[in-house]
Amino acid sequence: MKGFGNIVATWMIIILFLILLFFLYNKLQDNRYIYLGEDASIPAELHPIVEENKNILVEMAEERNIDIVITDETRSIERQDQLYEQGRSRNGNIVTNARGGESYHNYGLAIDYALKNDAGEIIWDIHYDGNGNGESDWFEVAEIAKDLGFEWGGDWGSFKDYPHLQMTFDLSIHQLQKGFRPPENIPSS
Repeated sequence: MKGFGNIVATWMIIILFLILLFFLYNKLQDNRYIYLGEDASIPAELHPIVEENKNILVEMAEERNIDIVITDETRSIERQDQLYEQGRSRNGNIVTNARGGESYHNYGLAIDYALKNDAGEIIWDIHYDGNGNGESDWFEVAEIAKDLGFEWGGDWGSFKDYPHLQMTFDLSIHQLQKGFRPPENIPSS
């Protein structure tokens, strides 16, 4: 019986340690976000870190002789709903599966890009190689963006959104809808 008591005591200490670790981890995670309440307003501009990395992306693409154009940034709920209806109840191709409030664009955490060809036309040709290095400019830009911390819609499995880049800061759409936001300055990990 004495051996059984030692085993139970050991397991109780392990369980208490894990519970303490769980609470400490969650407390640290909570500091990564700001809670603005369920009626939090929709941002009118890009999150400062997304803005900064967007500008770096444009500069780095230019260094590779790739001319990119940022075609979309922060969107209103109404604009998102209009895009959602495109290809459904309105003419055009389906360009998004996200309704208003369901896109990272609505929270200033996403951008869309296109390329500019030699004639100065904005194109969405993912095979275009304007800098003549044998690689798709589109995919070169996506790789630069991923190195900067963006997630690329071209990596998605079910609905490839090649122009789309986002920084989620580990926040889900549900959390954003509930009023959580990333702080303006994210501490380095």
